[in-house]
Amino acid sequence: MRKTMPCRVLKSRSSCLGREPVGNAGILLAGLWGCVVWVACGISPVHVLLEIRDLRKSFVAPDGSRHEVVRIPEFRLEARSQVALSGESGTGKTTFLHLIAGILAPDSGSILFDGTDVARLSEAERDRLRAGAIGYIFQTFNLLQGFTVLENVLLGMAFGPGADRARAMELLRRVGLGERLHHYPRQLSTGQQQRVAVARALANRPKLVLADEPTGNLDHANARAALELIREACTENGAALLLVSHDREVLGAFETTASLRTLNSASGQGGVR
Repeated sequence: MRKTMPCRVLKSRSSCLGREPVGNAGILLAGLWGCVVWVACGISPVHVLLEIRDLRKSFVAPDGSRHEVVRIPEFRLEARSQVALSGESGTGKTTFLHLIAGILAPDSGSILFDGTDVARLSEAERDRLRAGAIGYIFQTFNLLQGFTVLENVLLGMAFGPGADRARAMELLRRVGLGERLHHYPRQLSTGQQQRVAVARALANRPKLVLADEPTGNLDHANARAALELIREACTENGAALLLVSHDREVLGAFETTASLRTLNSASGQGGVR
């Protein structure tokens, strides 16, 4: 998508300079442009929550050859900001989010998250970081079918600072499931299961929420409602949001968008997922 972020988002910020940033560089440097413009206007720069440099990831194919999936020179995300990445199949979107979340370890490069380089952490350290500071909304929700709605959220909390029943119930009420706390996922509609996933992602008060095609399994009406809920919940909880989608309507709801095909230099190669 070439109708990407910088002009609409940074218009008010750059007005004092008499012009707006343009071109593909603006896609990669959203946070940087924001800082430059704010400083130039005599205002303190915003906090960059996520900064990625020279990130690479490859996988070994059955025949022994290596396929590079992610090669991203630079990417920045400001705290409390909301950014949508457009990404069809083959652009490395899920791998990119998994690297940020620490589910996967990169081959090289840095993933500086709130001052910590995720790429240098051990698997156990990445797990702890993700549990306490990063929420993840999966396309397939990944709810535990043998546990109730409330238990699913409480279990998510158990991997972080600890289960907080009052907060779990408050979040579920906020997403409209206050009357279904003791239902099992199989007893809920697809849209309701998505709401449980949103509550679980926000349970540990994360600084960043990653959403991988969060509306991909929903019909049109539920997709719009889910997107509004995700964005509102992140705003209310002070979390930044990085969402990946191929849905033009979803992408159109964001002021700040970028193309993964442009961002990821490896996206034109075979084996990317």
